[in-house]
Amino acid sequence: MPQFVIERDMPGVGGLDADDLKGASRKSCSVLRDLGPEVQWVHSYVTDDKIYCLYRAPSEDLIRQHAETAGFPANRISEVRATIDPTTAE
Repeated sequence: MPQFVIERDMPGVGGLDADDLKGASRKSCSVLRDLGPEVQWVHSYVTDDKIYCLYRAPSEDLIRQHAETAGFPANRISEVRATIDPTTAE
């Protein structure tokens, strides 16, 4: 299944408290349940003004549908071509 990194411009998001992040996570999961098992949220990184999310989905269109339905921006969607880490150097 293809993986995608979604870049979401969300000024001030890093200042949200745990309850706000929990609410956003619940909204995302609710929309994912409605879309079906083909699209999966793996995890996200929250920075000061952006959220970077890793998703598995058969297409970018399904990622965009999730973002629009959930009300989250999807400013940039990039398909992951490879994964590397320190063990890649060995």
